[in-house]
Amino acid sequence: MSSLTLFDYLPSRNAWKVRLLLHHLGREHRTVTVDIFKGEGRHPEYLRINPTGKVPAIQLADGRALAESNAILVYLAEGSPYMPTSAFDRAKVLQWLSFEQEQIESKIGALRYWMHAGEWSNQSPPLIQNMRQTAQRALEVVDDQLRKRRFIASDDYTIADMALFAYSTCAESVGVPLKCYPHFSAWIRRVEAQPGFIAAPA
Repeated sequence: MSSLTLFDYLPSRNAWKVRLLLHHLGREHRTVTVDIFKGEGRHPEYLRINPTGKVPAIQLADGRALAESNAILVYLAEGSPYMPTSAFDRAKVLQWLSFEQEQIESKIGALRYWMHAGEWSNQSPPLIQNMRQTAQRALEVVDDQLRKRRFIASDDYTIADMALFAYSTCAESVGVPLKCYPHFSAWIRRVEAQPGFIAAPA
């Protein structure tokens, strides 16, 4: 039996981040599907794993559990090529993981969730437009950084790229155009060319 269990939901791009890293690492694991749209995240047994009821989460063989996609990436990437060893380079990865959650996932991810959950019509047009504009400004920052280096935290592919890829690349599906970001577009192709890359859910 695998020593690692992943609590997953295929449409979730936060969960995809973890699936991608596990695929890169070639790490065996057991998968338990948690259908959040059917309320399975609110089941008492899952809330003992992740009190927020969200995916992803992982559980180790000794019963310890960890939630939040980027925290899981940091844990699983330890000692691998996807997490630097120097203090400064590690901090740069953490910087971009924080940026992804605050500036990308919270805007594009929320818009995508409203679409998938059928809640788009319940949101005010000014709110949607504000979130799109905030996401565009964030993508401008990303595009400028990628003008200077091959990947977001350094010239090496790291978990920061995996995290950023998850929601930034579905921007157009929620009305945030990507055609104005040539360096970002080139980065997408570099990430997709990485050995072991798996496609993100639509």
